[in-house]
Amino acid sequence: MKKIRIGRWVVRWQWLVIILSAVIVCTVVVCRLVHSSRRSDLDREIASEVDMLYGYDRSKYEVVEGVVAPNQTLSHLLDGCASIALIDNIARTAKPTYDFRGMRVGNKYALFLEPDSTHLLLRHLVYEKNSTDLIYVSVAADGTVAVREEQKQQTLVRRVVTADIDSSLWNCIADHNLPPSLAVELEDIFGWSINFFALQTGDEFTVIFDERYIEDKRVGTGTIWGVVFHHGGRDYYAFPFDQNGKLEYWDENGKSMRKQFLKAPLKFTRISSKYGMRVHPINHRRQMHKGVDYAAPKGTPVMAIADGKVTAKFWDNKGGGNVLKITHANGYVSMYLHLNGYAKGIKVGKHVSQGQLVAYVGTTGGSTGPHLDFRVTKNGSFLNPTNLPSNSVQPISQSNRSAFDKIRGKVMTEFSGVEMDDDERLSIYDLYPSRRKSEPLTPDEVMQKRLKTNPVSRTLSKLTTKNE
Repeated sequence: MKKIRIGRWVVRWQWLVIILSAVIVCTVVVCRLVHSSRRSDLDREIASEVDMLYGYDRSKYEVVEGVVAPNQTLSHLLDGCASIALIDNIARTAKPTYDFRGMRVGNKYALFLEPDSTHLLLRHLVYEKNSTDLIYVSVAADGTVAVREEQKQQTLVRRVVTADIDSSLWNCIADHNLPPSLAVELEDIFGWSINFFALQTGDEFTVIFDERYIEDKRVGTGTIWGVVFHHGGRDYYAFPFDQNGKLEYWDENGKSMRKQFLKAPLKFTRISSKYGMRVHPINHRRQMHKGVDYAAPKGTPVMAIADGKVTAKFWDNKGGGNVLKITHANGYVSMYLHLNGYAKGIKVGKHVSQGQLVAYVGTTGGSTGPHLDFRVTKNGSFLNPTNLPSNSVQPISQSNRSAFDKIRGKVMTEFSGVEMDDDERLSIYDLYPSRRKSEPLTPDEVMQKRLKTNPVSRTLSKLTTKNE
């Protein structure tokens, strides 16, 4: 077989051809990748120069932007660019998605109009339903109307915040310039463990959470990754975990934060009269107060403290006003007095769930102001509602223990203040592993994949291995 001498080396001519072919193929692939990368950069640069509004190119339309004025309707917005028939069609088509009769004064809108021979025609309407949601209305050339709802592009900012409490949770949230929705989230998580009407100076909490932004405007909270709430000399931990297809919170021992009874039947109020002996505010006699009074504005939502069945709903002539009774397991009965009214669908025989809206705070009957008189009995004997037992529901199962311990460990590390990279922190993929998507290949990985699948490269690789 013919051989070729190259300096001191003598090689077979077939090997030389294979090597040269591989070099040519690699050169072509690299050139294409570089060209593709440069073309992508150019496309991005061109796209960035396009003036976009709500995803539409401004240069293609006459754009009218504005805010909804008092007493303004959809007809006022579209006057001059849509016929009465088209406006009616838009309203009827949009109704399952959004009823334009509910437009709010001050909310933004934009009209994208297309010039015709004599006037401007509506092609798109975008209405900002609220700070996060947009309503898109599109009108085709044949008059067909399409409506959809989309969310604005949001950015999540991970935060770890420690806040001390001087008075109430609500005041603490405001004093530390935290999102108001965070107070609601914390009450939902610790509603079974902490009596938020008994917070005291020296209590504090540390929370790891995502703050949601649209552009530079804060619009609320995302996932709560972990909380430790110091109250009454004790630390209460909460860790997220999905055990039965629903994200819930668990303590450091894997016990559910959800208990048999809520600590209180309403939120963001104060206790105006405790359980026990007192001087009655109306008859001025010293007598036993068999419940707890929660001062709250008229109309404040009242929730069932546990799963149960409505067994009474009546007017109490002895001063209780509108009263609701719910019977729970193990002989417990909860009573709600002085109600302004009942929630829709609440009637005797109705089964209710823990946390379900059942009534509204009022001042009916013998009352000096709007408040809820909340009472609890067990087997007919009155109990102090603030001292109900806190039996936990089903704990973390043995099969989920390892996954839960991993989540708890990550959160505790972040609580400790150790600097962590993003891929070391608890993520949505830890909570929901099935959501993990395959990562896109880098240019180097694309090159390696192409070389591995190229027949010349495979031959060269085999020859190299054989020679070694």
